[in-house]
Amino acid sequence: MPEIVGVVERLWRYPVKSAGGELLDAVEVEERGLVGDRLYAVRDGAGKLGSGKNTRRFRRMDGLLRLSARLGARIDGPELFDPLGMPVPDPDSFLRAYLEQEDVALAREDAVSHFDELPVSVLTTATLDWVVRAVPSAVVDERRFRPNVLLRTPPGTPPFTEDGWFGREGRVKGGARLAFVRASPRCAMVGAAQPGLPHSPEILKTIVHERDGELAALAAVARPGRLRVGDALSLA
Repeated sequence: MPEIVGVVERLWRYPVKSAGGELLDAVEVEERGLVGDRLYAVRDGAGKLGSGKNTRRFRRMDGLLRLSARLGARIDGPELFDPLGMPVPDPDSFLRAYLEQEDVALAREDAVSHFDELPVSVLTTATLDWVVRAVPSAVVDERRFRPNVLLRTPPGTPPFTEDGWFGREGRVKGGARLAFVRASPRCAMVGAAQPGLPHSPEILKTIVHERDGELAALAAVARPGRLRVGDALSLA
């Protein structure tokens, strides 16, 4: 008998990597992930992607999280919004001035994936509530952790319940199936400032101390389908 572990409370898509996302009522899920998720990124002249960290693939670009993006029904690229929520008519020109970097532009994914690791992230309300209690000095909501799915778990569900899902498959009635693989490593972006959320480095310090820097679940897409707010997620 399938085990129902929660109900989809919110769905998030992030059309531009490392920028704020958009709330959806429903979304198609393909092998790559949620349709349109992280499909675009700010790319520099060396091909590195704008992020909250410096690695072989990523370049730290402070301030991206203060921006947001919406894809909607657009097929020619996302709509970008400035820190005040105003639409940006020319994203490339705006980004060069805003970031003070002349070699950046908004780019669609090509051969190099825009995902840090796996394509779908799921966070439970049980785990989010733990963060609220563990870091009372910080303003916390799910935007800190950029999940694709915020899952409402039943009262009494222990935090980090996601850790018990690895190696199992999550299913919804829309046909989408998620293969849960591992916990999600967290970086400084969980404490970075964004609209309505001030800079709070103590969030990452707490997660590193209590959870070895990992929080929420990452999944691959086992079968394409549809996700909707209100869907019950069951484990097989």
